[in-house]
Amino acid sequence: MMQTVQLAIADGMYAAALREALCRSCAWHVESVGRPDPSQPCVMVLDQAALERLPLPLANPERIVLITHRDAQLMAEAWEAGIVSVVSEQEPISTVLLAIMAAGLRVDKTHGFSQPSGISPITGTAHAPIPPEHRIPASKRCKN
Repeated sequence: MMQTVQLAIADGMYAAALREALCRSCAWHVESVGRPDPSQPCVMVLDQAALERLPLPLANPERIVLITHRDAQLMAEAWEAGIVSVVSEQEPISTVLLAIMAAGLRVDKTHGFSQPSGISPITGTAHAPIPPEHRIPASKRCKN
């Protein structure tokens, strides 16, 4: 299943670079939006202006990736709002992609869209019983 990312970033060049990186590296459906829709079960990548347009309190703030300047006040406000992924716009795109992937995992967990993976155990599966080992009797002390 392809996950959706809503990009609400005013800087057109940055948004285009991020869109290209997402489409190239992952199976993401990327939507560029002027105003993000928090009712959609998706990752939202926002700049400060887009964040300010969202109603408070934020619905599922763990799925938001905030792209911002290194502004301590804004970072504190984001933390208070429950946003856990705040990335500076000076960071490499690969760092932003990691934040988006992490937010995508949190969206799956929150909305129950988790898909079985080859490396994660699947709950509710039956495990094959392990046959009892042949016990070797404990060695006894030899009396010499």
